[in-house]
Amino acid sequence: MADWIDALSSGLFIILEPHRMVLLWGGVLCGLSLGILPGIGGVAGTALLLPFTYSMDPAAAMALLLGLAATTTHGDPISAIVLGAPGHAASAATALDGYPMTKRGEGARALGAAYMSALMGGLFGAALMAVALPIVRPLILFIGSPELLALSVFGISMVAVLSGNAPLRGLTAACFGMMLAMIGSDPQTGTLRWTMDSLYLWEGLPLVPLTLGVFALPELCDLLVARTSVVGTGKIQNNWKGLWQGSVDCFIHWWLVLRCSWIGSVIGAIPGISASVIDWISYGHAIKTEKGAQQTFGHGDVRGVIAAESATCSREGGALIPTIVFGVPGSAGMAILLGAFLMHGLVPGPDMLTKNLSITYSMVWSIAIANILGSGLCYLFSSQFAKLASLRYSLILPVVLCMVYIGAFEGKRQWGDLYALLFFGILAWAMKHFKWPRPPLVLGFILGAVIERYMFISIQRYGVTWTGRPVVMVLFGVSLLSLLGPFLKDVKAHGGIKGMLSDYHAPKYNWSQVFPLFLLILFSGMMYQAAQWNFYAKIIPGIVGTGAIVFCTLSLLNDVFKQGTHAQRSLERKAKGEVEEKIHMDIASTAGHLPAQTIILRGAIFFGWMIGFLCSMALIGLIPTVPIFIIAFMRVEASEPWKITLPMAIFMTLFIYFLFDQLLTIPWPGSVLGDFFPIVKDYIPSS
Repeated sequence: MADWIDALSSGLFIILEPHRMVLLWGGVLCGLSLGILPGIGGVAGTALLLPFTYSMDPAAAMALLLGLAATTTHGDPISAIVLGAPGHAASAATALDGYPMTKRGEGARALGAAYMSALMGGLFGAALMAVALPIVRPLILFIGSPELLALSVFGISMVAVLSGNAPLRGLTAACFGMMLAMIGSDPQTGTLRWTMDSLYLWEGLPLVPLTLGVFALPELCDLLVARTSVVGTGKIQNNWKGLWQGSVDCFIHWWLVLRCSWIGSVIGAIPGISASVIDWISYGHAIKTEKGAQQTFGHGDVRGVIAAESATCSREGGALIPTIVFGVPGSAGMAILLGAFLMHGLVPGPDMLTKNLSITYSMVWSIAIANILGSGLCYLFSSQFAKLASLRYSLILPVVLCMVYIGAFEGKRQWGDLYALLFFGILAWAMKHFKWPRPPLVLGFILGAVIERYMFISIQRYGVTWTGRPVVMVLFGVSLLSLLGPFLKDVKAHGGIKGMLSDYHAPKYNWSQVFPLFLLILFSGMMYQAAQWNFYAKIIPGIVGTGAIVFCTLSLLNDVFKQGTHAQRSLERKAKGEVEEKIHMDIASTAGHLPAQTIILRGAIFFGWMIGFLCSMALIGLIPTVPIFIIAFMRVEASEPWKITLPMAIFMTLFIYFLFDQLLTIPWPGSVLGDFFPIVKDYIPSS
């Protein structure tokens, strides 16, 4: 034990060397900058910084890289909270409560809670890593594919609490997400599933354009539909007062921070489980365990922000454990970091826990100090971030949309990324206005391929005996209870099965039923194609697709035949001062007060601008399109003065050119101008 304490103190002195602290600062600044940009994330930044570490000593190189990795998530919640447009999957859950807080003038409080919970979660993850390194090896070795499968099933069971008052719709969306995750070449048989003869889909849909389409575009579209700012200037609270209040909230709810940080660290330490699901599992846990959460989460409850951010920012310490102990990276960022280990002569395994123990603990200190620096910088500039919510939509939308396009293009760096962004944006906007919860769709997509993979591995390796493993049985039991909970509550609310069956009458039709009909047609077409596949390639898609059709049909029949006595009963309960048990678990639309025709027309205008951007990009390239799009949007939509329009167009064009084209050297989509005029190709970066 004395050796470990000595190594811990030695690691601190190593990282406090001035030149290493400078590098740590540099990594923190890069991490925060990339975290704010939609879709870019820490993987691109880590890959960018890796070549610069060749001449550094191992501790200095790790300080630079971990400074970036540990703070990327600190910048994530800014756009999610201020604009309701999460730039990455890791901050999607934060938007559910952070954005409603901003709309009622409490954006600074939400940001303060996000930064403090991120700091506390990051420090917890680093502390857990320091304590767990000596004892974690046998625990990780015990986890096999059956346990990973059971954990993934437990994660998907969170759709029950993320579906609010529409469990059937939530299950339908989750099944649809799982079906989307199975697009591409089947890893077992090589069968091409739902690829529509498109080479882009052979390796499956990427997460980034789907996340941006599902969560970012609907909120941006509603800004244009409502034609207003996110919040009026008169509703914005004092920024520093709000930041302080949000920070205090984290200490008031310290037990929630501790629990969610534990969840983030533990799941982050398990290889094979996507880090993108951590915030959803933590958010679902908070809904189940916090008093009154089912009535307030999704409407601007600060506890929702705290739960999501503390778990997300604690994962980095947990993710380092299998990378250091076994050389098994749990994410793409950790895979790049593993390459940095080997490049600097650090061999994962016993050497990291014996000969290089001081360097190992310098990594722990790097994560801890980076979290402190990152949160401090966020606090410093938060007053400016919160003011973004008061800007006119015509100033926000063109800039954010340009960044969203670039972020989505980071999926596979193909035109298909942009088509996927547009498709999921339209789909999610319809889901939002028809009251279909969006979180289950993303959760199903993240975990769908994981569940299928570990299901096949478990069956091939263990037969059916894997179902009797203790951890598997416990997790399956908890998942079943989680899924059945909302239905049991529905039965109770109706006064039993008999009361439920009496709540139906002759059919009534309305326009909202068009959406589930569309989904049923889509699911039926997908199942028809699946019937022609290899037997082993269609087992899981067939089960999930059947579930999607059943749940969607039941939801549609419920809408058509429901009498409404339950709704009347709900009104009676409200009149008596009783509280509803469930809510619509999604961000409410800011345009709900407008007539349906106006909403549809302005929504079509928004997506028309997006299609116009794509057409211009195809003709002349992305970077030349940016100034044209910004000027056209600002002048046509709101007649913004030239003194504002021109500087903004010039600044954004130069910013995108130097950062993404020159520094990150992104290979832009091809364009007609670049293809037909190769002489000017070098002068048009997007060609």
